[in-house]
Amino acid sequence: MLLLLVVFYGPVVRSAARVPGMERELARLQVENARVRDLSAALDSAESRYAQVRQMMGGEIVRDRLTITSSLPVAPPIRARLASAAAAPAEGLGPPQLWPLDETGYITRGQVKAGGRDEAHPGIDIAVSVGSLVRASGGAIVLQAGEDPEYGHFVLLDHSDEYQTMYGHLSRTLVTSGATVSPGQVIGLSGNSGRSTAPHLHFEIRQRGLSLDPQTMVKEGR
Repeated sequence: MLLLLVVFYGPVVRSAARVPGMERELARLQVENARVRDLSAALDSAESRYAQVRQMMGGEIVRDRLTITSSLPVAPPIRARLASAAAAPAEGLGPPQLWPLDETGYITRGQVKAGGRDEAHPGIDIAVSVGSLVRASGGAIVLQAGEDPEYGHFVLLDHSDEYQTMYGHLSRTLVTSGATVSPGQVIGLSGNSGRSTAPHLHFEIRQRGLSLDPQTMVKEGR
């Protein structure tokens, strides 16, 4: 009888002894599966955001050699909205107050002051598709409208009151030197000219020849 018990119940006892170990292994696998699902969701979200920015910029995002070596700081994304007509100052010369774009864009590079570890970068870069309307940030006289190896096609406005604004990497300029422009007037179309690796608008504000961070004067939605 004892022999029969050993024969029939021995395997059952051994299987029961393995159950706690199997349960621990199952718990470990469940935790790993949860981590894989979280990672997959994060990757899907990142790919979706990348695709949106790539589509908006009209092609692959390629960082130039300077950006790769210097790791320039990047400003947080800011939505660029249509400037409100009510916010426009009166006709005539005046300080920059308006956002220069109608089309939604993202700030991909912020201002970097000279004298630091990274290459100086006056102004901000706003990623938008080629051909977006570029508007004067305030009433001004066109000081220059031309082409430069760095800025490509550009427009430089003199607002008096010690202020100037620069609009670079345009695909086309729509004003000429010496002309007077009103606040919000279209002065060019955004592009990818000059030293640029993807379509964007380079926007600067200068006071007495010194570069200011445009975000301190021009607010989102204005």
